[in-house]
Amino acid sequence: MTWRAVVPAVLFVVSANPTLSAQTPTPEPPPPPKPAPAAPAVKLSGYIQARETWQQDIGLTGSINRARLAASGTVAPSVTYRVQGEFRTGSVGTGKASVSLQDAYIRFTRERWAIQAGQFKTPFTREFLTSLADLETADRSTAVDSLAPKRDIGLMGEYTIVKAVTAYAGVFNGEGQNVTANRDSTVLGIGRVVVRPLPHVSLGVNAARYFADSTRYGADANYEDERVVLRGEYVAQSRDGTGAEDDRGWFVLGGFTPVPDVQLVAKYETFERPGLSDQQKNRAWSAGANLFPLGRATRFTVEYRSRKIGDPGVRKGQVLAQAQVKF
Repeated sequence: MTWRAVVPAVLFVVSANPTLSAQTPTPEPPPPPKPAPAAPAVKLSGYIQARETWQQDIGLTGSINRARLAASGTVAPSVTYRVQGEFRTGSVGTGKASVSLQDAYIRFTRERWAIQAGQFKTPFTREFLTSLADLETADRSTAVDSLAPKRDIGLMGEYTIVKAVTAYAGVFNGEGQNVTANRDSTVLGIGRVVVRPLPHVSLGVNAARYFADSTRYGADANYEDERVVLRGEYVAQSRDGTGAEDDRGWFVLGGFTPVPDVQLVAKYETFERPGLSDQQKNRAWSAGANLFPLGRATRFTVEYRSRKIGDPGVRKGQVLAQAQVKF
């Protein structure tokens, strides 16, 4: 066989076998581009309360009791944040509508520990720590509203000692909400311990020391299940160097849910400042109902409150109706 006959035969065999015809390997396709990291999710929440109040000797008054909006989220597995503002109507403060900063804090959590820094609710009294949107009554008791240190700027630690015991301790400026300077160079120290001996029972004690002038203290007990709420709280304040009796007050509350969409509530409260004047004595009882016809995100509250201020004092009645949307 001549070379002229061999060459075409070889070319035919090579062309029929891809592994022989390939001189270089086929390049692999480039890997797909990596997706951009997802931005941390921001959760918006808040509530609005629209209220109508009828009061003896005053008449009917309409108001926006609360309008709050909060943004919260997670920036790392153990780091969260929260920012909340309150939209105020023109009847508050300077008479001009405004937005007031309520919460602005960073929280670091690790196993049983948590550390929180910024502006937030100080850990004092169960009723104050409970959001107004979740209280059984339209307003907090006078004793808690008068003596709880409320929001402040500072640092707080939280530790779960065992599953049923949690302790809180914090140090704050002591100047109150949205005051960024510690004007008197002293601080406010607060501690609280909560014990849950049974699934539906919690007991709490708390103390707050304004190192410049006074000490506040109190205790609370709470029972709550799907149908029944029983709660009581005592709060007091001792002023340094006065020798006067402590400011003090307490309340008891009972709630019953006969059907899922209706809660009946009754409350008695008292508050007095005997070291100042017997005319500071404040006693009130209230009874009302919370209605949830559209689910728990929407609540309608109807409440009657009878209050007596002073000694012997004059008792006056008040009726309020409030619509609330929580989101």
